[in-house]
Amino acid sequence: MKVVAFNGSPKKEGNTYHALKLVCEQLEEKGIETEIVNVGIKNVKACTACNMCFKNRDEKCVIKNDDVNIWIQKMKEADGIILGSPVHYSSLSAGMKSFLDRAFYVAGANGSLFRHKVGASVAAVRRSGGLPVFNELNNYLTYSEMMIPTSNYWNVIHGLMPGQVHQDEEGVQIMRVLGKNMAYLMEVMKNGKETVEAPEQERKILTNFVR
Repeated sequence: MKVVAFNGSPKKEGNTYHALKLVCEQLEEKGIETEIVNVGIKNVKACTACNMCFKNRDEKCVIKNDDVNIWIQKMKEADGIILGSPVHYSSLSAGMKSFLDRAFYVAGANGSLFRHKVGASVAAVRRSGGLPVFNELNNYLTYSEMMIPTSNYWNVIHGLMPGQVHQDEEGVQIMRVLGKNMAYLMEVMKNGKETVEAPEQERKILTNFVR
């Protein structure tokens, strides 16, 4: 099994990276392959709401001058996905949001590519705003019918300078427990597929309140 983790920080090895690494270490101990993709250091264009992904249905965004389409395929091929972001004004980093908006819209346009994958979110923050970011990241997972493991608190870890998150003992434990629970859920789902039939996917109903 494999998990791909996305680092939304413009600092390649900042605290978001260290948070993701803590989770990945637990996964690797259970024999799960991991990869951390650095989204925040790349120039990612925002979604233009062109809806061409729904028209083309080729699992690609029509914007071709960045790595989003490569990352979408990594997500499709993975068994688990971790989303990590620093906190910028109590919100996601701009590059991470641009990536997620496009990737999850393409996934939805092509029959929900990430449905029933295991997905988790983590936020790294100096002081405040971690919980709003954690909730924002989870919005993408719940929209996609993904399976979400939990920890023993919300998945937020604290630090200012790169690496300082390791001094947040509770935060380190949160990441460690998350990694263990994610590995467990992935193993249960892998084994359960042989004996438990997955529910049939329903066609999305859209209700517009202004007609």
